[in-house]
Amino acid sequence: MKKLSLTFYFLLVSAFGFAQYGYRDSNRIGISAGINQFTLNTNNFDTKPGTGWNAGLSMRGNFYDDWDMVYAIQFSENNFSVATDRLVFGKEDVNYKLPSAQISLQLSYVLINNHLSVEFGPLVQVNGKFKIDADKGNNIISGTTLLAKDIVDIGKFNFYPTVGITAGAKHFRLNVSYQYGISNMLGNLNSKNLGYNFKGNPGIINGNVILYL
Repeated sequence: MKKLSLTFYFLLVSAFGFAQYGYRDSNRIGISAGINQFTLNTNNFDTKPGTGWNAGLSMRGNFYDDWDMVYAIQFSENNFSVATDRLVFGKEDVNYKLPSAQISLQLSYVLINNHLSVEFGPLVQVNGKFKIDADKGNNIISGTTLLAKDIVDIGKFNFYPTVGITAGAKHFRLNVSYQYGISNMLGNLNSKNLGYNFKGNPGIINGNVILYL
């Protein structure tokens, strides 16, 4: 977790550095906050999407004609649940939390200046481990021989293409975006001799409010 915190700090400093280096009168620094819905798409076990939170910084600047460039960093807590069985109390959905940071560089096509635009581009996500309540760790994941705690140590980096729309006023806008992880988030588990071929691709819907300074 210490290494992850240092990575978060580096990304935050980079965001501020980019803003200062590229600043023009037409550029705007944005502060964002909102919610997300995280889905882990996998055939290895039964999952349900959950709701988490986002907070971040962005830099929007003129790129070419009706195109802007948006550089952003976002910190999130993502949530989803996995169906499990308990020896005494029967079935139980165990909640998994994923702390993460995303850094992205997107092209933005301006439909109405200062009011409406569409964005698309790549982002990289830095993950921590999945977190679960300590008393849930020995639950058996339904349909498997795995314990809930067996699947927490996932890959630390994921790549997401993303597409979204931003609408509102000059200084206050709403952004809705969808991200799909094309890398195997569970791939790291395949090196742990757990007896399964793990594959899971995350999908995230974000809804953020952006305050432009």
